[in-house]
Amino acid sequence: MKFLEVFFWVLIGIIFYTYLGYGIVLFLMVKVKRMFKKKPIITDEELPEVTLLIPAYNEKDYVNKKNENSLNLNYPKDKLKIAWVTDGSNDGTNKLVEAYEGVGVFHKDERKGKINAMNRVMPFVDTPIVVFSDANTNLGVDSIMHIANCFKDPKVGCVSGEKRIIDKEADAAAGAGEGLYWKYESTLKKWDAELYSAVGAAGELFAIRTELYNEVEPDTLLDDFIISLRVAQKGYTIQYNPEAYAIETASANVEEELKRKIRISAGGIQSVIRMRALLNIFKYGILSFQYISHRVLRWTLTPLCLIILIPVATILAINEGILGFGLYSTIFWLQVLFYASALLGWLLENRSLKVKVLFVPYYFFIMNLSVVLGFFRYINKTQSVNWERAKRAA
Repeated sequence: MKFLEVFFWVLIGIIFYTYLGYGIVLFLMVKVKRMFKKKPIITDEELPEVTLLIPAYNEKDYVNKKNENSLNLNYPKDKLKIAWVTDGSNDGTNKLVEAYEGVGVFHKDERKGKINAMNRVMPFVDTPIVVFSDANTNLGVDSIMHIANCFKDPKVGCVSGEKRIIDKEADAAAGAGEGLYWKYESTLKKWDAELYSAVGAAGELFAIRTELYNEVEPDTLLDDFIISLRVAQKGYTIQYNPEAYAIETASANVEEELKRKIRISAGGIQSVIRMRALLNIFKYGILSFQYISHRVLRWTLTPLCLIILIPVATILAINEGILGFGLYSTIFWLQVLFYASALLGWLLENRSLKVKVLFVPYYFFIMNLSVVLGFFRYINKTQSVNWERAKRAA
């Protein structure tokens, strides 16, 4: 029983560190760094030429809104190129884009997936900076300007913008949970970047130095994550600028969000395997520490710990006296309360609820369930590389 108690606290420690402890450690490290931080060197470089590249598959419903948004961005018109790549689109997306003067389109009838399309087009990008953005997101008017300014630091190889979820009063569990999750994630990304480097970039809006792009394996599921981390692996940093942001609505419901999360989780496991060199903390130092703490644990060990904790806590609670409300029995009942709250979230999924925090346990449960399902999807090789965009709330 003593071994089981030690094992219990190891599980608790890993879970706590993954979701809260790392944030606390990161905050303290950033605080210390701020004490010794030197003043940034301000340069008067001219703004660089930038290509805004928009990969799309059957996005006709978003073409007009996206192009209007892109053409009205606050950036010198002679230095901003806008291009779409629409491989496989058969709903007229490419024809709609072609109607816009000053907007380029690369189209192929054959559909091989997003990363294949990007690999095909990148050799034609002739600007020093390339910005990637999803077709169903709108960018803040000054986003490209904020991104370009970050590249004035020669150590910066990639800049990630912020993903903002439209938070409507009537949003269901998906919107409430996703919105709160991204607010927390944005804070961690900001601290990561301030300490050294963000760990990956959001596909909704990120940019790299064009010369740092290397062709990505055609079966890659998380292209944004792999592209950005490989830039960091070369010794550059990934900076995070919340002033550069992309806005999108939440998933239509938790079923759609689960579909999206499973794909991300399968891609996360693929990325951990493919980027295993980054686990070498002796070679990559602080980047490895951030990568393992912020990403690897969430995609591998921690969801397994959550599953194992259920029987372990139950055994210890029974041994202690499950109704005695000692330490282990109290933690056991807290677990029961948490999963009961997740069940309640499922029951209330598509209903309006003012106290949206009640949906968080459900979203947290779905997030970890997706890792388990994503793992099996990855090892069974049933996750397609082709676009499978989740339906978004209206």
